[in-house]
Amino acid sequence: MNQSIQNPSSSSTFPRPCLSSASRIPKSSLLFPRAISTSQKICRCIGVHMEGCANFNLPKNSVVAKYSPGWSEIQPLNLKQPLNKYSLPLRALLTSKTQDVSSKLIVGDEKIGVLLLNLGGPETLEDVQPFLFNLFADPDIIRLPRPFRFLQKPLAQFISVLRAPKSKEGYASIGGGSPLRRITDAQAEELKKSLCEKNVPAEVYVGMRYWHPFTEEAIEQIKRDGITKLVVLPLYPQFSISTSGSSLRLLESIFREDEYLVNMQHTVIPSWYQREGYINAMANLIEKELQKFDNPGKVVIFFSAHGVPLAYVEEAGDPYKAEMEECVDLIIEELEKRKINNAYTLAYQSRVGPVEWLKPYTDETIIDLGKKGVKNLLAVPISFVSEHIETLEEIDVEYKELALKSGIEKWGRVPALGCEPTFISDLADAVIESLPYVGAMAVSNLEARQSLVPLGSVEELLAVYDSQRRELPPPVTVWEWGWTKSAETWNGRAAMLAVLVLLVLEVTTGEGFLHQWGILPLFR
Repeated sequence: MNQSIQNPSSSSTFPRPCLSSASRIPKSSLLFPRAISTSQKICRCIGVHMEGCANFNLPKNSVVAKYSPGWSEIQPLNLKQPLNKYSLPLRALLTSKTQDVSSKLIVGDEKIGVLLLNLGGPETLEDVQPFLFNLFADPDIIRLPRPFRFLQKPLAQFISVLRAPKSKEGYASIGGGSPLRRITDAQAEELKKSLCEKNVPAEVYVGMRYWHPFTEEAIEQIKRDGITKLVVLPLYPQFSISTSGSSLRLLESIFREDEYLVNMQHTVIPSWYQREGYINAMANLIEKELQKFDNPGKVVIFFSAHGVPLAYVEEAGDPYKAEMEECVDLIIEELEKRKINNAYTLAYQSRVGPVEWLKPYTDETIIDLGKKGVKNLLAVPISFVSEHIETLEEIDVEYKELALKSGIEKWGRVPALGCEPTFISDLADAVIESLPYVGAMAVSNLEARQSLVPLGSVEELLAVYDSQRRELPPPVTVWEWGWTKSAETWNGRAAMLAVLVLLVLEVTTGEGFLHQWGILPLFR
């Protein structure tokens, strides 16, 4: 494959997404609260004073000024200059600096909670197989056609048992388990301290999707503590249906079944990759690691993001790819301000299964860079804020070894953000900006890039995503022969269908190699 290295000073760089143009943003990436009434030009606000409304009939420069809970009128916003290219019309919370408005927060008798959402990871080698089962049993990870959804758990059992031995080797190489829980707990503690320093006392909880402490466990603690206002903050900078989306879908099901949660006010921050503090923190780490090379200016900055199946983006409307590319652009722009003009590239790692994933792939890109004569490479795990197996083993061991074999002489890696102070402080600002205010917030310097926090409730965010997903056509409508994207997609579907047929036979007859191997003993 031909993977080009991007030079930030050239016109061939990743194009800067012009977010004021609707054509440059996937429809499903516009995660905004829905309008309640379009005929009366009013909409409901969710826990913030000013936010874009999902009403395409409204002027683009309209925002909602919320003076009290309930309904508010749309106020036209007269700008002397147009919003710049990083503005998100009808999507973002527009605020002045957090420190200027935090004193306006009314806490009173309210008990504020912050729920951090993350993937989770096995803490011991014995946890690996059940963790993998939980992962692959999630329909947002493996999406089966509706008639075959009863096979979700048998398929998850099959894959988890098959992959467990290799996964155990990986976890054994990093100490026998994932450090994700320990790091996320530390991030929660630091976030709580930062909020307290900003005069916003709050309890911070950790809810993992696939391992302890499960999201359900965190919710039970939130109820016991009597939290009345909750900010849901996924620890994924970019939104994807397989990460933040999966956690939000689980929360939606929990909220619907609990009267306490139905009545509790909550706000979701689905993505925050464009926040100034996050961008600065990433740039700080990159700048520091570049100084460890003999010739920092000759180092290629290699952004490696977790991949997702291509169908998630093209069929399901996942905004992940667009947000990831914009995130890289923002970091490169910040580095340019610091006179750091290194070449860079973006690739996607961790693909599994027979279907096509987002390209370019990390391993193929590393080989290609070696062939092009690149000698110094700095890996940046762009979609991870905590160290775990995909940074400590996949990047630090597998990809480093591949790079050295491919002719790259000096390899470096930027650490995950962890509890980096600028990052934690910015997360605290994001939480504060999402809380309810009394009185209209002052909006200043709208033409300059401010911290943008796309907000909405769990139910509304998912409703917007689902409605947009139904409008998207499938990417492959005809069969194409040869080594083509169509062929790869159909080959993957054929392989998945073959696995499903085998599972149906195993489940219905109670015989077969899966039973002989003890993988499906419950169906004997």
